[in-house]
Amino acid sequence: MGREDGCAPLFETEEFKWRTAYRLYALSVFVGICLIWFYRWNHIPETGERWVWYGLFGAEIFLCLYWILNQSVRWRPVLRYTFKERLSQRYEKELPYIDIFVCTADPTIEPPLLVVNTVLSVMAYDYPSEKIAVYLSDDGGSDLTFYALLEASRYAKHWIPFCKKFNVEPRSPGAYFSSPFDPPASDSFVEEWQAVKKLFQEMESRVEATTKSGKISKEIKAEHEGFSEWNADVTARNHQTILKILLDGSNPQNSDVDGCPLPTLVYLAREKRPEHPHHFKAGAMNALLRVSSESSNGQIILNVDCDMYSNNSQAVRDALCFFMDEENGHEVAYVQSPQTFNNTTRNNFYHNELIVINEIELRGADGFGGPLYIGTGCFHRRRSLCGKQYSKGYKEEWRKSSAKKDESIRELEERVKGLASCTAEENTQWGTEMGLRYGFAVEDVVTGLSIQRNGWKSVYFNPPRRSFLGIGPITLEQVLVQHKRWSEGHLHIVLSKYSPLFRWDGKIDIGLRMAYSVYNLWACTSIPTLYYVVVPSLCLYTGTAVFPKMSSPWFIPFVYVIVANHVSGVFESLWCGQTLKGWWNVLRMIMFKRTTSYLFGFVDAFLKLSGFSKSSFVVTPKVADGEVCRRYEQEIMEFGSTSPMFVIISTLALLNLISLGGGLKTVLASSEFMAFDALGLQFLLCGVLILINIPVYEALFFRSDKGCLPSAVTLKSLVSAVLACSLRHVLVTKSIKTPSNT
Repeated sequence: MGREDGCAPLFETEEFKWRTAYRLYALSVFVGICLIWFYRWNHIPETGERWVWYGLFGAEIFLCLYWILNQSVRWRPVLRYTFKERLSQRYEKELPYIDIFVCTADPTIEPPLLVVNTVLSVMAYDYPSEKIAVYLSDDGGSDLTFYALLEASRYAKHWIPFCKKFNVEPRSPGAYFSSPFDPPASDSFVEEWQAVKKLFQEMESRVEATTKSGKISKEIKAEHEGFSEWNADVTARNHQTILKILLDGSNPQNSDVDGCPLPTLVYLAREKRPEHPHHFKAGAMNALLRVSSESSNGQIILNVDCDMYSNNSQAVRDALCFFMDEENGHEVAYVQSPQTFNNTTRNNFYHNELIVINEIELRGADGFGGPLYIGTGCFHRRRSLCGKQYSKGYKEEWRKSSAKKDESIRELEERVKGLASCTAEENTQWGTEMGLRYGFAVEDVVTGLSIQRNGWKSVYFNPPRRSFLGIGPITLEQVLVQHKRWSEGHLHIVLSKYSPLFRWDGKIDIGLRMAYSVYNLWACTSIPTLYYVVVPSLCLYTGTAVFPKMSSPWFIPFVYVIVANHVSGVFESLWCGQTLKGWWNVLRMIMFKRTTSYLFGFVDAFLKLSGFSKSSFVVTPKVADGEVCRRYEQEIMEFGSTSPMFVIISTLALLNLISLGGGLKTVLASSEFMAFDALGLQFLLCGVLILINIPVYEALFFRSDKGCLPSAVTLKSLVSAVLACSLRHVLVTKSIKTPSNT
């Protein structure tokens, strides 16, 4: 069918071709699940340890229902394609102003040079520079970060024209100059490349030297009046608003070495006082929203974390193809790019690269009206982010000028400082109906959900050349702590007024509600998973059967569901470009997360709701020592601490190892095949868990490097595993009979 406006679309949508085959597979697994439930219900033992049976039945009900929820993100995945040449032909002179928010919080965890590379990468987009305004929110209020940004403003005068002249990719100088040099047959390029690289290395040396010293020298302070804001009373959690416009895009004198306009560049450290809540990243983003509305007032806002540099200079134009499409663009609130990393190992060792989520699940959510907002790499329509409801007749007027008035830089700075003060939000709807929502560890997800409740749609776009690349955690503890925060925040959403499970208003498709619930219920998967990892193995230790015999017809649905689910997982991983070993690593990390991160997240979520603890935000470190990096590159699991999460992981590993030994003893003591026939599925489950835990056994018994498990953890885990098995043995010897099986 033709479009009413007669224009060719700026983007197209295509459904996955294999969706019919997948739906048939899902239907067959669902039949198997129903048979498993039927078996459990009709074979409850009349005597013996019925609690074991009821527990398994409950775990199977929850995990199978969770599997059904997972089908929502696989039922209708879609691919998006943009047509940037059509955008240029129709709107090149009407392209909107873009405000780019970069957030940082701690100069020790997020080094200033890292921030500089991200800022320079987004300043150099293939887009009219005078229509770009970059705002750095420094929640650490550090003069070191301010100095680094000052250096970036100077280097940008050379870097941006170089990028645009030679179509450089990526446009982060750190990433670009660290990649192999393959120059075109042009002497002028080589000369400019060498000159620009030398300037970058000199800037890099100055920033690193100053950061290492931890203080700004008198010579540097004399370079800019902004350093006068920092005195002995200024700390990270107690300081006035510091707002400095380092480059003014509206000033004709603000030009690069070729005489072309430069983007606007703004440093902001919002006011912080101990007696006022600051709401972490959500508070920083809302301060940026208010300040930018009085400065550049871009209709489109891009927010990126300081460690997620732009890897694709066309990303802005790609996003605008969705916003400016004449037929469907008016309903798009945000365009989300995947969170991808440039330091992922070949086999995705810690499952940092959420490949299946990025390639399939977020596309599946897109098929039902839009993906989740994941906090970085997201282009927003300012109107929707500020809490405006979508109305069917709404059309954006793109012919708008910047909000800057006829006033000097200093006058503008003084006028808008108050918008970033601690009292700017008093008696307003900021954090509740406007901007990012407060009170959640995953403020981004709940904000996206709120926007969709206001009637807007969202789009997921994952081009062949990734839009953004970042730095993922490189130790197991960092990964588990990060997922603990995520799972806790998601569970908080389920228990709040924003819950997609319990609050229905008709504006969000049921498929999208289910898609949100897949992640919102991460923490809830901890209890049934922990039960399944522990109880069948303990029962194997004492020879107690909890699954149907291998010779029984009821054995078939159990095996089919298990095998089909894992074969599907292998297919998805390989289709997404992951290795077979990568799939195995993901399987391991899912088990680790469910039995530790999600368990702690589950407990902490209820403690916070009960008022026993307060919300906190943990920034993932972006630096690590050489030995840790080496082990990460070699895919050697990093422990090295006495974290309670490691105690749980190693206890479960040892418990399954001891249980397998007990099961083998039972079978060998009985010369009949019947013993193995009854315990076959438990042997399979326990054996798989042992294989998954091989890196744990290595860290417990065979490694001596600093990344191994400390002896204190080994002792605690061994004692806990032995006590659990001993307690199980005592219970069985007290005439608790084994439940009968068919």
